[in-house]
Amino acid sequence: MLANKTERGFSKQVLETMNDPRIRKDENGYYIMSLSENCKVYFEDFYQFLEMTYNRSSLERERITAKIATLSEKHPEMLAFFRARGVIVDMLMRTITRFYTDGTSFGIIMTPWCFGTVVLEKIEIYRDRINRGDVHDANIPDYPYYVTKYIDEIHQTTLLEMFDFPEKAFQMRWQYAELLKKYSKILAGVTSSLQSVLSMIRSHKS
Repeated sequence: MLANKTERGFSKQVLETMNDPRIRKDENGYYIMSLSENCKVYFEDFYQFLEMTYNRSSLERERITAKIATLSEKHPEMLAFFRARGVIVDMLMRTITRFYTDGTSFGIIMTPWCFGTVVLEKIEIYRDRINRGDVHDANIPDYPYYVTKYIDEIHQTTLLEMFDFPEKAFQMRWQYAELLKKYSKILAGVTSSLQSVLSMIRSHKS
């Protein structure tokens, strides 16, 4: 379980009672085949990865909080840096908790690198929402410019540190993005074809 005593969504007991063809078992334990990467993802490995990352992030959150407490508003750049790091770490911990506790969708079970790209994109979306003034975050002061600037500069390196990933880990996300674009184009083509068919039917009826 996580440091905050949160239980796994797909615990061993849950997996033993589930009758789903997507759940398989071999000598290493229960696993599913990842849709995006077409590889085995073991439930135990995934949860252990989340637990280790959460523990590392929790310690970093304590360090950030202590550091901010020692700084005054006379050090706006340093405050902005640590507040930005706080935004990143907080988002990471929230995402880990949500994935860890979800027992309704196998879509949350994925390889560590894939999970990393999910968090990376969440932070970039969150940064844009802060810039638009759509988010009220406890880490963000009244004028968020410097905080969002630092989020943009340090979010990748901060996540690599928290995940203990090599730099090449996030290069994979472009493959996921291209895959999504491909399916978006296919869906757009299908929608266009359906609209054409409906237009023909309406013309025929009239």
